[in-house]
Amino acid sequence: MVLWLIGLSGAGKTTLAEEIVSLARKDVSNVALIDGDIIRELFSNDLGHSLEDRKKNADRICRLCKFMDDQQIHVVCAILSLFPESREWNRENIRNYFEVFIDAPFEHLVERDYKGLYHKALNNEIKDVAGMDIEFAQPTSSDLIIKNDEGKEKLLSFAPMLANKIIGEN
Repeated sequence: MVLWLIGLSGAGKTTLAEEIVSLARKDVSNVALIDGDIIRELFSNDLGHSLEDRKKNADRICRLCKFMDDQQIHVVCAILSLFPESREWNRENIRNYFEVFIDAPFEHLVERDYKGLYHKALNNEIKDVAGMDIEFAQPTSSDLIIKNDEGKEKLLSFAPMLANKIIGEN
């Protein structure tokens, strides 16, 4: 199974993904966490943040998730997922794909801006920031939409149900 967690930077993808993996690993060991930022590091940060480079990174992650799923390794993937065609590819090629969109109000994203992306973009220090100068088209066919506007505890309340999706696959 591949749980594909989508959202802008600061939406809570990694926070939720880590909790899902932690809960699932209590019952199954074949669970991996994939984070878009970590994949960039694994490939020596060989790609920038232009749309073309973002597409290459998205393609890598989609194929890696399929490869792992084919090896019967469950994947929880925390990714920006800018490209609808990537999500469509996943639906067509990954045996058991479940898409979760974490929707957080922009003002909350700016408040949580632990990477400093939004502040730098607002001050014209950087470009190519999704949700700012790169459009983020919200997914239209997610299996679950989580409105993350009430804090971490509410977000993490979804983790047991999502972990059970993985546990139920074994």
